Amino acid sequence: MIQRLIRRLRRDRRGATIIEFAIITPVMMLLLMGLMDMLFQQYAQSILTGAVQKAGRDSTIQGADTSAVDAKVVTMMHSLLATPSQSCPSTTATTWCSARFAYDNFTEVAPEPFTDSNNNGKCDNGEPFSDVNANGTWDANPGASGEGGAGSVALYTMTITYKHLFPVATMLGWSSTATIQASTLLKNQPYATQAVTPTITGTCP
Repeated sequence: MIQRLIRRLRRDRRGATIIEFAIITPVMMLLLMGLMDMLFQQYAQSILTGAVQKAGRDSTIQGADTSAVDAKVVTMMHSLLATPSQSCPSTTATTWCSARFAYDNFTEVAPEPFTDSNNNGKCDNGEPFSDVNANGTWDANPGASGEGGAGSVALYTMTITYKHLFPVATMLGWSSTATIQASTLLKNQPYATQAVTPTITGTCP
């Protein structure tokens, strides 16, 4: 009798689905939340990219109020920034940071070229370099802070940090915030004569 009961229990599969469901569900939920969070980040990145491109075009117009341009970008990102605040660098949730650099032309949007005689990837040991901004020192970013003048090439960058939609990142020990960034490079409208900084040759320290 007892042996028959044991054999019947061994063959009985009722309730197995519930146990399997209980084991699989948490893993599936984590995967779904992680996927949704990634998709939302891609969506936010596309919105930010479009907003920055539009803002960059607005900034190239003579007399443009750059603070108003920034405000428009932040407004377009209201789904991420319920109570936005400016903070540079943008490292905490619901903060944003904008940066503008001006160059004489598109080729200057790069580290100043230098002769790497010792092949260490650094400008040092008296190596000659092209001082694009004529400030006497080698610069990884030779751009001048700000929007620049007529005909200048302006690099506009907006960085936004927001809190993840789901707690998956925190559960995995990662940061509870995500940071996205978008940049646009445009030439200012030639509403006046452009002032070009002459390039001189310098030596690395």
